[in-house]
Amino acid sequence: MLSLPSTSSSISRKKYDVFLSFRGEDTRNNFTDHLYDALKRSGIATFRDDPKLEAGEEIAPELFNAIQQSWCSVIVFSKTYTFSGWCLEELAEIVQQKNVNGHKVFPIFYDVDPSDLRKQKGKVEEAFAKHQERYKEDTDKIQKWRNALTQVANIKGWHLHNRHESEFIGDIVKKISAKLCQTYPVLHDELVGISSRLEQLYSKINIGEDDVRIIGICGMGGIGKTTLARVVYTQMSPHFEGKSFLADIREVSNKCGLVSLQKQLLYQISPNECFNFCNVHEGNAIISRRLSSKKVLVVLDDVDNVQHLKCLVGRRDWFSLGSRIIVTTRDEHLLRSYRIDDVYKPTTLNTNDALRLFNLKAFGGDTMPKDDFNQLSEHLVHYVDGLPLALEVLGSFLCGRDIVQWRSAIERLDRLYREILTH
Repeated sequence: MLSLPSTSSSISRKKYDVFLSFRGEDTRNNFTDHLYDALKRSGIATFRDDPKLEAGEEIAPELFNAIQQSWCSVIVFSKTYTFSGWCLEELAEIVQQKNVNGHKVFPIFYDVDPSDLRKQKGKVEEAFAKHQERYKEDTDKIQKWRNALTQVANIKGWHLHNRHESEFIGDIVKKISAKLCQTYPVLHDELVGISSRLEQLYSKINIGEDDVRIIGICGMGGIGKTTLARVVYTQMSPHFEGKSFLADIREVSNKCGLVSLQKQLLYQISPNECFNFCNVHEGNAIISRRLSSKKVLVVLDDVDNVQHLKCLVGRRDWFSLGSRIIVTTRDEHLLRSYRIDDVYKPTTLNTNDALRLFNLKAFGGDTMPKDDFNQLSEHLVHYVDGLPLALEVLGSFLCGRDIVQWRSAIERLDRLYREILTH
């Protein structure tokens, strides 16, 4: 995956994730058709032009709109792509959106040499000779096409070479899925230091792989396990046919029992169905039947007993390929004993991020404290040792209080710290 965007960025969801640009007569009924199907199966909203739109001479306005309403464009450069003025006009609009609005561009070199596109030689040179003959009076158009082609051909893309198409397409879908998951963050300034954590976690989740994967998020209380799980759940949800987030499982299980949790899981994934059963064994059977044909995302938050896993996610064959189960817990042994695929262990925040988070809470959204409070903030953060929840609680407690009260809090922490060291 690419590096994550800043947590302070505000990105609105586009109508489409991917705009497919391709030469219809080259790849519509083979490679591009297979790529389109694979993207759709992975839950990626993809625009592919209707063949009827190609009947006219000029590019249809619908295509310009679709490009503008897409997060990225995937351009399938095939042998006769550059012979199509339609394709080159699309390409120019894609580059315009890239340069002005940050539109992402991913070229695929399908049986073409990128250097031929960059240098505009061979078949590409032949194609432009025809365009120049046709558009003698519009040299600006030709130059616009040439510039767009050169710019995109210089982007690192995907090469088919001698690979099997199905494997090649699978890799493309994985990479696009991975990038998309990190592109529509439901993040805000208070989620300090989360970008690097998400990047590490996503590398373990590996959403593009066509398998059933169970990932644990493990660490002490207050380290940010649930926050991470919620962000991942929100970002990844569009890529699944069903989803369920079961919060506070330890507490809910003690109060309401496992059957209640099983029903909650089923209802969240299939909200239009009614489930009546009285014990966990019946629940297990229904979960395995209902979910075995559906690609789902399940988050089990605050698990402290292996029975939670046995009754809610059972075995991998309960789930359809591509499903992901994320488990948050303080007990790493519990995860290892269940033989989950991987464990992510969040670390505490570094000094800069810890100070930023504390200041956000202590100064009502302002990361820069008043001069009188600067050293006091640093002193207080030192005691908390980068634990996110403790930083939030302490910062919120001191928000709006005067400097005398801040110094009093430091004195109490000093005493507590000395008592701990002497015992």
